[in-house]
Amino acid sequence: MEQHAMWVGMDVHKKSISVALVVANEDMPERFVVPNDASGVRRLVRRLKAHQGPVRCCYEAGPCGFVLQRRLEKAGISCAVIAPTLIPVQTGCRVKTDRRDALKLAKLLRAGLLTEVRLPTEAEEAVRDLCRCREDAKQDQTRARHRLQKFLLRRGVVYNNGKRSWTGCYYQWLRQLHFEDRNAQRVFDDYLAVVEQQDARLAALDDELEHVAGTPPYRELVGWLRCFRGIDTISAMGLLSELGDIKRFDSARGLMAYVGQVPSEQSSGERTRRGGITKTGNRRLRRLLTESSQHCRLRPAVKGNLRKRRMGQPTWAIAIADKAQRRLHQRYWHLVMKGKPHNVAITAVSREFVGFVWELLVEGRRRATPGGCQPAENMCRH
Repeated sequence: MEQHAMWVGMDVHKKSISVALVVANEDMPERFVVPNDASGVRRLVRRLKAHQGPVRCCYEAGPCGFVLQRRLEKAGISCAVIAPTLIPVQTGCRVKTDRRDALKLAKLLRAGLLTEVRLPTEAEEAVRDLCRCREDAKQDQTRARHRLQKFLLRRGVVYNNGKRSWTGCYYQWLRQLHFEDRNAQRVFDDYLAVVEQQDARLAALDDELEHVAGTPPYRELVGWLRCFRGIDTISAMGLLSELGDIKRFDSARGLMAYVGQVPSEQSSGERTRRGGITKTGNRRLRRLLTESSQHCRLRPAVKGNLRKRRMGQPTWAIAIADKAQRRLHQRYWHLVMKGKPHNVAITAVSREFVGFVWELLVEGRRRATPGGCQPAENMCRH
């Protein structure tokens, strides 16, 4: 510990920043509040730079994003963003205020008990927001379609010309509907207009993601991931945007824990009790991997769109994808034949699928680096 070091904890809100300063060899911390705007941050920077010694700042990751961290780093002040779920909690403390939270962060930072999150670059954050925007648009489209279908069901209007809805024939049937009541027709027209608007919005976002997927640094990674059965361009972009740099995961188990697909455990003494998956970490990443794992029910095969996606891809990526397809199919039906429910089997298969994704991305990065032909350490074994 340096003699004149200072640790700064900040509780960041939309309009204000509560700051606590803890200086080495000083008993009384300093606390104050600044506005959360450009002028307030400049005042904070001047106050921190006036200290004669190293300064280390931190605040919790939250809805305010990484703007404050980037402003402080640009001003030459070291700042870390902390994972909120990994902050130590005192169960006996029942008083929570902004001042106390800021002071707690400063003291924990001094003790080295905080876990930093990986900060994306502005370009990576923009791509991640684009993927999440597409996910929101898909949910809005589903809600709009459900509203229209429930309205038609209340009116006794049922589509019987095919097994599937929302096809070209279904839209043609919708546009031919007419209601005698003026208000009912007005409601139908409004619901249908919203559905068509959401369809156009989703198509535009898909086109933009296709364009981004064809640019560096995503082009090569997306091509590798599309060798897997169940992963196409949109899901591959979602995985990459949420994962970030694969180098931060030393092993496949580390990535499984980050996704929240490792078993929970409450063991003490001679008793060992394991439960369901922890469901901590990135829920979007967990959902994408679980959806992709649904294809493991089908018999392993390479045909149709999967064959087209694999054209021009390296043989090592195709080999890993084929190994995953065979292994996950056998694993799923082994669990089902033992009497496991479908959802439990899919969850177990999805956890193994995470290992194959980690192996593919690590192997690709190893081959892309100079001298990458040497055997890779920590390779995932299946």
